[in-house]
Amino acid sequence: MEKLRVIISGGGTGGHIFPAIAIADALKKENPATEILFVGAEKRMEMSRVPAAGYEIIGLPVSGFNRRSLLKNFSVLLKLLKSLRIARKVLKDFKPHIAIGVGGYASGPLLRVATSMGIPTLIQEQNSYPGVTNKLLAKKASKICVAYEGMEKFFPADKIILTGNPCRQTLLDDVSKDEAIEFFQLDPNLKTILIIGGSLGALTINRSVQSSLKEIGDSDVQIIWQAGSLYFSELYLELPNREGTARIHLYPFLDRMDLAYKAADLVISRAGASSISELSLLGKPTILVPSPNVAEDHQTKNAMALVNKNAAILVHDKEAESTLISKALELIKDESKLAELSINISKLAQRDSADRIADEIMKLVMKKMKKI
Repeated sequence: MEKLRVIISGGGTGGHIFPAIAIADALKKENPATEILFVGAEKRMEMSRVPAAGYEIIGLPVSGFNRRSLLKNFSVLLKLLKSLRIARKVLKDFKPHIAIGVGGYASGPLLRVATSMGIPTLIQEQNSYPGVTNKLLAKKASKICVAYEGMEKFFPADKIILTGNPCRQTLLDDVSKDEAIEFFQLDPNLKTILIIGGSLGALTINRSVQSSLKEIGDSDVQIIWQAGSLYFSELYLELPNREGTARIHLYPFLDRMDLAYKAADLVISRAGASSISELSLLGKPTILVPSPNVAEDHQTKNAMALVNKNAAILVHDKEAESTLISKALELIKDESKLAELSINISKLAQRDSADRIADEIMKLVMKKMKKI
């Protein structure tokens, strides 16, 4: 067989990018000669994160539709038409054996053109409630890899494969609690809460911490707080002037998430699909604060899939500022509840997801080759 060529499209957030890179890594592990090309959206996170992982990427000018102002969508439509033209040229030049969509703006035009050219396509849907793009693409997709049960409500049942969401392999590296404590300069005698709101940050979660600094200072806990790049500078200047901040370790972004998770006795997080998959694999007791600013409110649906199985605690965004930190400080003292949450969330973990998706990709390619 000739050298395998694969296109992976999508991005926009770490929740799309990390699984995409994990799939690429799994394919390269299986066959190092595989050629992989990423297609993303210009000026989005993938344009820097993908090259940093060692892969080539081409950007499309595509952007999302403005739901509040229909008039502003004229330029969006022009960008979409241009993206479709570029996608066709990329596919003709690269000649992939298969095209994979992981969600995000770029996956729409790329997979649409790929199916029209007779190229097999695979969708990797991270969420329990898919977005409009993947629902439309699913009709002509060859296979759909999902992370949640019950996705027959949205996709053709005969195309669905339950694989889970691929996670960053570094999170599964064997690191010790002592190493994590030393890295973050923590007190080994205190419980640790890890607060993460995504790479950009989560305003509600940050405000919840800000409004509860005295409560945190009066407690016997320490906090690793990823405030996000949008909010870090302001908080960095503010915290030294506030009481209750001596045991708060503030960061714009956590490069060593493996050590952050290892240090944590409890995690406070948004309910993005990638985060939930990581927390499940690592068996972390978690309070989920779903973002209300996402399409179809899919983070709340992601969270409820865990809450209904007593595998996580839910705090709604609108209630977070008044209740989140007090609930976390109460929960972290309840050893039996922490253990129960840890056991239940671990049961939901889908392991070796990237390898299983890579296997499905190879099956589709071999099936296509037999027809030629």
